[in-house]
Amino acid sequence: MPIQRYFLELMYMGTAYSGFQVQENASTVQAEVEKAFTILQRDKVEMTGSSRTDAHVHALQNYFHFDYDGDVHPQFVYKMNAILPKDIVIKSLMPVNADAHCRFDVSSRTYHYHIYRKKNPFLSDTAHYYPFKMDFDVLKKVAEIIKEYEDFTSFSKRNTQVKTFNCEIFSSEWAEEAEQLIYKVRANRFLRGMVRGLTGTMLQAGRGRISIDDFRKIIESKDCRNADFAVPGKGLFLVNVELRLP
Repeated sequence: MPIQRYFLELMYMGTAYSGFQVQENASTVQAEVEKAFTILQRDKVEMTGSSRTDAHVHALQNYFHFDYDGDVHPQFVYKMNAILPKDIVIKSLMPVNADAHCRFDVSSRTYHYHIYRKKNPFLSDTAHYYPFKMDFDVLKKVAEIIKEYEDFTSFSKRNTQVKTFNCEIFSSEWAEEAEQLIYKVRANRFLRGMVRGLTGTMLQAGRGRISIDDFRKIIESKDCRNADFAVPGKGLFLVNVELRLP
């Protein structure tokens, strides 16, 4: 059979995993999906991920692509979900053109970061407990400021191999929903640790520890030592990956 490329759509709870992409001596989402594929198809494939979420980060939508020259099981999605652990779910499988790429053929990604301020055992794995007095108007203002900038060097962790630190921010806002504060951001691309850096630094502004002018200076400094990356991965969700396919 000729080689066919597929896009595999999935969602997952990241609590038990060291991240999305395969890592040596670590449990990852990719490792579990490739293992399930091998069990079902009795064959191996190497998958390429769309968005490399960090340890404990969750996703409502993410993608892999892979090439395969065999017959895919007619009940592939159902069977894969039966094999996979309960915290990873396959949503769909679709054949695509041979040159389609699940990382490069993306027009935007949307992330949400969840904060809760009153102790709640049902949110402990999916949001960050942050029980401090917060000026919500300041949070909204600094979120708006983010859209004025393109260079986010200050919010990229070190030791990242990228050609540019420029990102186009389409939307950036805070919302109050179901006793949570949620930071919602959509962009054409994100740098390593960027959403957590933005969130942590905005929270410092919301608490009055830095001023709105200080926040601008942190962006303009282009120095990640000035940003706050301390918020944990468990509050972060990759919500949407918008594909650009024919």
